[in-house]
This record gives sequence, C-alpha cells and structure tokens, in this order.
Amino acid sequence: MTTNAMVSRVENERVLVLERVFNAPRELVFRMFKEPEHLQRWWGPRGWEVPVCRIDFRPGGVWHYCMKCVDPNQGDFYGMESWGKGVYKEIVETEKIAYTDYFSDAEGQTNDSMPSTEVTLEFIDLGGQTKLVNRGEYVSAEALKTVMDMGMLQGITETWDRLEERLNEVK
Repeated sequence: MTTNAMVSRVENERVLVLERVFNAPRELVFRMFKEPEHLQRWWGPRGWEVPVCRIDFRPGGVWHYCMKCVDPNQGDFYGMESWGKGVYKEIVETEKIAYTDYFSDAEGQTNDSMPSTEVTLEFIDLGGQTKLVNRGEYVSAEALKTVMDMGMLQGITETWDRLEERLNEVK
C-alpha cells in the first residue's frame, strides 16, 4: 500500500494548511485524536514517545502532554522533554476538533515566549478513506516562521506517518 503524501500550503502568511488522505474510516481517524491510548502510540516525530497524555475531551477541556526524545541518534535532543497543552474550543464528533495549542511546562503553565496556534482539524469522509485537513493559524507571519524554523513541518510529517502506521495496526 502506498502512503498518501501530505500537502502543505501557507495562506495569508500566517496560516499553515496541511492535508493528507488516510486509508481508514473517518470515525477511526477521529478516535486517534480523541483517545489518549491511541494518541500516546503515534503523536510526535520519530524517536519521541508520549509518557504523559491527559485528555478532557470537551469544549473548554484540556489536553496536556509530554513528548520525550528516546532516540540516542538524535544527539542533543536525546532525553529532552517537550510539553504541550491544548484547550478545546469546539468538537463536532467525527467531523471537527478546534483547539488552541500552547507550549507549556509539566504543570500546564503556558510558555508565553513561544507562539500559540489556533488549530482546526477537519475529518472529511471519502467513503472508507478520510481526508484530514489541519489549519494552524498563528498570530503573525513571524510566529509561523519561528515554528517552521524549529522543524515543525518535518515533525508533523513524521507524526502523520506514525498515525498512518497506527491506523494500519488497529483497523
């Protein structure tokens, strides 16, 4: 089976749109973002694990997680922890998840020196396949450039590759 490539584009200099078709039904792809036992198995780039993943999946609820680099081949990143926090704004079961994504610490305090992102995930039913559209809106073109310079595009590509692998394991 060939993996569908991710397509990315920038709109209005501060919105990053990522799209990819997954060979799995929409309900299953949606569950991958909803249930911690799934998210922990695929979230993050290769060589990273998610030892902490707490989800209160409702509008106003919080998703708090830690990604940890467990790959010694990643040099200075090895052993590093990266904490994140999402605050859910809107959830339409199997169709849409909107949240604000922040860099945070282990206590869930947001890191205001790093740009937050307004994320909207759309799950489009293609009859047995699912088109996932991720719109990430940043406060400025500079904020988008900051996360792009951190290697975010490579990270999300590897993350979605891992999502594809997880979908293949469970379907």
